Amino acid sequence: MNDKHIQSILAVLKEGSITNAAKKLYVSQPSLSQMIKAAESNLGAPIFDRTTDPITLTAAGRLYVDAARQVLTINTNLEKQIQELQHEDFGVIRLGLPVQRALEILPELYPRFIRRFPHVSLELLEQGSGGVEKNLLGGTIDIACLTTTPRHEDLVYDLICHENPVLLVNKHTELAGRIAPGTPIDVLEASQELFICIKKGHSIRTLQDSLFISREFSPRIGLETGSIEVAKRIVASTQAVMICPDVYTDGGDEGYFIYPILGIENTRHFYACYRKDLYLTRYMRGFLELLHSLNGKESEKGDCEYGTVPEEN
Repeated sequence: MNDKHIQSILAVLKEGSITNAAKKLYVSQPSLSQMIKAAESNLGAPIFDRTTDPITLTAAGRLYVDAARQVLTINTNLEKQIQELQHEDFGVIRLGLPVQRALEILPELYPRFIRRFPHVSLELLEQGSGGVEKNLLGGTIDIACLTTTPRHEDLVYDLICHENPVLLVNKHTELAGRIAPGTPIDVLEASQELFICIKKGHSIRTLQDSLFISREFSPRIGLETGSIEVAKRIVASTQAVMICPDVYTDGGDEGYFIYPILGIENTRHFYACYRKDLYLTRYMRGFLELLHSLNGKESEKGDCEYGTVPEEN
């Protein structure tokens, strides 16, 4: 396999078209088309079905991409192992996490990490949990910090913290006047309230929608946002409610009360995830150790259980 062919084909797959991939790679469309044709000629079969929009893989293309990702992983692991043999802590961690999670952990974690590994940089991919997990499986990031349910056999799920959803309720709503703060409630108690929701693609939205379906409840949604922090501030200033992970609450001193939610089966918790075929360098293991050590602010809010990662040899 030719490295340039691999990168080109993965770019087309990610961008959905040769035109968009050419722009991302800063090459001309004819040049990229020729490179793909050369890869297909070497393979002896077409890689892309060009009749679909977005462009999709053929059966041979799926085999090619699976093998290509294995080749990239082997090359990356070899490079990291050679660096460790030379006792050099130089490198990059491609880290994927939602923006809200970055806001919570990076201000404390990052300065500690760079003091310990001054020659290692973090490259951030900030998006919803669903997108982060997809990129992790695709091999474009090394470690993901996300709230999810363990379900992929190819991934390691390192539990960082248990999370539980709660209902944030503006202090001037009918619900707040009727039920004492902190009382566990059924979400149907908020059936007459206006809901502020996180957009689809975020783990809390997935959990929330499953809860609504199970309770046969269609909420009145006033606004959707991609930011938990924005949603919290809106609830604090508006007669509205929202479902929020307990680790992101601040005691209800900002204009809202907090209510535990009854009848919810939550299997989604906060994990550090990485592919099983990834070689963990010393600085990657160090990053995971520091992540586990952040048990102050979050452990006070949520039911956090911090595990361990393998000790260095």
